Amino acid sequence: MKKENNIKTFRDLLVWQKSMVFVTEVYKVSNDFPKEETFGLTSQIRRSAVSIPSNISEGYGRQSLGDFIRFLKIGIASLFELQTQLEISLNLEYISREPFDQLYEKSREIERMLSSLIRKLKEKR
Repeated sequence: MKKENNIKTFRDLLVWQKSMVFVTEVYKVSNDFPKEETFGLTSQIRRSAVSIPSNISEGYGRQSLGDFIRFLKIGIASLFELQTQLEISLNLEYISREPFDQLYEKSREIERMLSSLIRKLKEKR
């Protein structure tokens, strides 16, 4: 896959950088979840969050535009899964409204960035 001049690795992608910060914030918030959720919702939320930057980097490393787009779509799917899990956490009162709103807004920003990147990559086909 041909790389943009200023993009030398996946680490240079702003969406990857933002999703890495987002994962850290998700981990911190989920630390306060009930201990009985350790192997349930807490684990699922963390796996979904980790999946976002992981799919960005894996897709980038595939050296194929089609594969990169496919992995970015998987990243968006993980993001949607995470948004749902955060809402469940809010409904169960494991997370309060303010941290939920902050995480949700950050997730929407990452969603928009991924969608935009996918559109731009599709135009290169």
